[in-house]
Amino acid sequence: MKLNLFKGSFLKVILCLLVLSASNESFAQLFGKKKSSDDSKTLSSNKGKKAKSGGLFNFKKNGKDGPGMENGEIVATERKGWSQPTPYGMVLVRSGSYLMGQADEDVSHSAVNLNKRVTVSAFFMDDTEISNHEYRQFTNSLLKDSLQVLGEEKIMSEYYPDTTVWKKDFTYSNGDPMLEYYFDSPAYDMYPVVGVSWTAAKYFCLWRSNMLNDYRKKEGLYAVPRFELPSESEWEWAARGGKEGAKYPWGGPYSCSTCDYHNANFKPYRGNYDADGYAYTAPVNAYSPNEFNLYNMSGNVAEWCIDAYSENITAVSWDLNTVNMDAENPRKVIRGGSWKDIAYYLETGTRAYEYETQKRSYIGFRCVMRYLGRPKKIN
Repeated sequence: MKLNLFKGSFLKVILCLLVLSASNESFAQLFGKKKSSDDSKTLSSNKGKKAKSGGLFNFKKNGKDGPGMENGEIVATERKGWSQPTPYGMVLVRSGSYLMGQADEDVSHSAVNLNKRVTVSAFFMDDTEISNHEYRQFTNSLLKDSLQVLGEEKIMSEYYPDTTVWKKDFTYSNGDPMLEYYFDSPAYDMYPVVGVSWTAAKYFCLWRSNMLNDYRKKEGLYAVPRFELPSESEWEWAARGGKEGAKYPWGGPYSCSTCDYHNANFKPYRGNYDADGYAYTAPVNAYSPNEFNLYNMSGNVAEWCIDAYSENITAVSWDLNTVNMDAENPRKVIRGGSWKDIAYYLETGTRAYEYETQKRSYIGFRCVMRYLGRPKKIN
């Protein structure tokens, strides 16, 4: 009886070994057999090569390895087809570190907001302020495609430029010609849009992002980061043009190169708005760009930043990609000074604010887009 049981168990073991030996690969894995030289060549020859596009767990239904996997090994590197293009009308601003804050002696400012070294990652930025004609594409699109969703009253009251600012902002000033023609006339197509609130500028960025990524999706391309208003630290880094301690975008220390030539559109002398060549705003590409090829980072129109305003922002903020995103604070940062301001407000470190729903004849904006990764080389 015991002999029969032993024979039966022995036969079962022999049968199992025969089944396992039917597959060389399984048998080798079971007993720790080394890979053949052909297998080693297959794996080693793929090192350093770009992996096929696809996700890590993208396996085929028949059980074979999918993209990113080969012979049971993870061989995924970077997926093909990705490169972040420079958006139209933008320039790439390199990453860098600088001393954020007033570049010149300003006792009252420095008492509450000390200079602080910060680092900013690379980003794209509009080389000019958003022009009337660019913004008109936005309002026309809303009136055509979003009328049923937003309603005409909301579009006209919140997102359409308030042309009455040319009268409301200045007492006893004849702003009627600007009120009537500034946004609609072709004569001002390339002038900066004004009368736009911080809220409207943010919505423009959202619309612009959707337009671009909807197109890229239809073309089978990867989505790119959304357009946004610049942070205060990004704006100041861009305005300085990479120059440490630059008082103005052109370096400084003076607001004009000679007594007969000015570097920006502002009020150089009391009551003399025309000394720089323009009584009101100037074309968005007027004057020379700074070292980052950005126009009118000082003067022309002050520019909305994404940050909420705080008197001592450098004292309470982090030193990497500094930003103050306080949704409860309605005061939003504006930078750069405008056509109506004296030279102090044109300085790269001068800070000011306006309430997020306010519209002014001297405030406009430009957009940024985050750069994904680190650029190999930027001039």
